[in-house]
Amino acid sequence: MRHGKDVKANFAAAKEKIFEAARLGAQIVSLSELFSSLYFCQSEEEKNFGLAETIPGPSTQTLCEWAKELGIVLVASLYEEAEGGRFNTAVVMDADGKFAGKYRKVHIPDDPEHFYGERYYFADGDLGFPVFKTRFGTIGVQICWDQWYPEGARMMAAQGAQIIFYPTAIGFQIKGDKSLNQAEHEAWQIIQRSHAIANNVFVAACNRVGVEENLNFWGTSFVADPLGRFVAKASVEKEEILLADCDLRLIDEVRRDWPFLACRKTTVIAK
Repeated sequence: MRHGKDVKANFAAAKEKIFEAARLGAQIVSLSELFSSLYFCQSEEEKNFGLAETIPGPSTQTLCEWAKELGIVLVASLYEEAEGGRFNTAVVMDADGKFAGKYRKVHIPDDPEHFYGERYYFADGDLGFPVFKTRFGTIGVQICWDQWYPEGARMMAAQGAQIIFYPTAIGFQIKGDKSLNQAEHEAWQIIQRSHAIANNVFVAACNRVGVEENLNFWGTSFVADPLGRFVAKASVEKEEILLADCDLRLIDEVRRDWPFLACRKTTVIAK
């Protein structure tokens, strides 16, 4: 998606795409990070705290209604206002319209120089790394910066996650070094495909597109299978619905050849 300042307009655009994805046969639909607003973390402005909301709350109620009407699972990222602080939070709605739960982003980038100043807005996630058993499979959710760390994906896979979703907001710095931007773009894909391989799971990354202030978001939403192969991949610049057919039986098939989880050591004894 492209995103604008108007939250209601962003919700309307998301609804249109969600309903179209369902008509095309999607069973689990993911939106990008902080889908209801611009990526406001490029600057520190107190007014943006007003975007935070309770979870569950009005937004999750709307998303639950859509999930129930369409019979799909929905994954979305919202700005949460809670007793313990404000969080970058992913929510999961099951296909019966019930609120399945939430995950709070654990790794928070503190890099205002490069327009990712999230520490001003978000506290560290405190819910661990839960997985959600839905009608169409067991899923885990990480959010953007979490993608650079292997621990979350491993813990979710160990709990039975079959698909790990990464709602994301990442892109090129408009005034940045073009060769470095391209290298980072490729590394972003490689690291998440590596999580798919290391954990024998599917990985689904959902990014935004378009220019917002200092960032040109690079899109390239994709789904990788347990061997790290692209199942489907979107363009850099266009809004689009990316459909991927994930045969979950492939997970067990790959694990018979590469039983990484079964063979892993959680403790090492020095001799």
